[in-house]
Amino acid sequence: MTADRDAADEDLGERQQRLHREEMRAALCALLMTPLIDAAHEDFAAVRRHADRLREWFARETGWVLHVERDGARLYKRPADLVDATRGLPGYDRRRYVLLCLACAVLERADPQITLRLLGERLLELAADPALVALGFTFTLGAQHERRELVAVCRTLLALGVLQHVAGDEEAFVQAASAAGQADALYDVHRRTLAGMLAAVRGPSTWMRAEAPASLDERLRALVDEHVPDSDEGRRTAMRHDIARRLLDDPVVYLDRLAPEVRNYFLNQRGAMAGRLCEASGLVAEQRAEGLALVDEAGLLTDLAMPSEGTDAHVTLLAADYLATRQRLDRAARGDASAQASATVREQDIAEFLRDARERYGRYWRKSAREAGAERELAAIAVERLERLQLVERRADFVHPLPALARFALGDAEVREVSP
Repeated sequence: MTADRDAADEDLGERQQRLHREEMRAALCALLMTPLIDAAHEDFAAVRRHADRLREWFARETGWVLHVERDGARLYKRPADLVDATRGLPGYDRRRYVLLCLACAVLERADPQITLRLLGERLLELAADPALVALGFTFTLGAQHERRELVAVCRTLLALGVLQHVAGDEEAFVQAASAAGQADALYDVHRRTLAGMLAAVRGPSTWMRAEAPASLDERLRALVDEHVPDSDEGRRTAMRHDIARRLLDDPVVYLDRLAPEVRNYFLNQRGAMAGRLCEASGLVAEQRAEGLALVDEAGLLTDLAMPSEGTDAHVTLLAADYLATRQRLDRAARGDASAQASATVREQDIAEFLRDARERYGRYWRKSAREAGAERELAAIAVERLERLQLVERRADFVHPLPALARFALGDAEVREVSP
């Protein structure tokens, strides 16, 4: 009986440890996917329970700072590549980011509650700043598309937990004859969450106008410029953090995109680094001659899955297969299987391929994708998705397949009819 009880206690202890590890992993993945979370998030309780270990892990492996409070958590993630145009909020361009920043500036000075119409009126005052006008930025709320832009920004803030909807209808505000109409919406403003919006080492308002960086690239770097100790250990730590950020944030890390010193460090340490990151996050390391990818087989850390369901996803997979086949044939023609392919194609070539593919697969696509001329839009969608996954890159008017695209060479697909 004593032996059975000891075995049962040991088994219970192992289960508790496993559940503890799984909860820690879920909390870590939640922060990686949603660096700014509020108390309503399904994993926030786990984040609070593992706050100390999470802070220690992020500080050691990535150099990112984690703040956990009673009503929310903020992981101050900073991308390794600040000029990567494939990052950002869906549907956001530079103009909409300006509106988002202006809306946050309004909310910082607002009462605990604010209406959508009042937010728009105060945003108009900030948008009239001569410095913005001189740069060609205008915003009036007079047109429906401008009111829709404001609502899109509010919905972003709602999703982040900065605003909480109380009453009203945003769509009615958009459809109103003018911004001064009766349609409106009321929000609560969560100041603690708002305060965590900016993930910068130094706030932009701390520069005097004459000392402010001039170009956008200089401004981005100045916002997140981190102190690196002038020592061998300090430089090694900075390189390790840079590589870890890339591995956790990017679909694949290519050796030829790393600086020589970072590349040498990466080649020596990638096995150990991948092991630590995979153990904590649940990712699976895929080492390749041209680099390393941490594959998300569970889909917990993926904001753009491939393969996936839907017309756009299927078209992207077909385009990937087409490009990967061209890549393989190019390598075979040059007689060097290890060399990086140079099989560039025009986007028009991809569109023509998809036009032909429509004859075979079109009945599975949405109606608009089957219309004449839709292949051009589908090709643009596919290239954008592949570029975000770092499987291709644009070079002038050409699309250049990158090495990791080879894993999506599918061959001929077998279409099976499912019986009702």
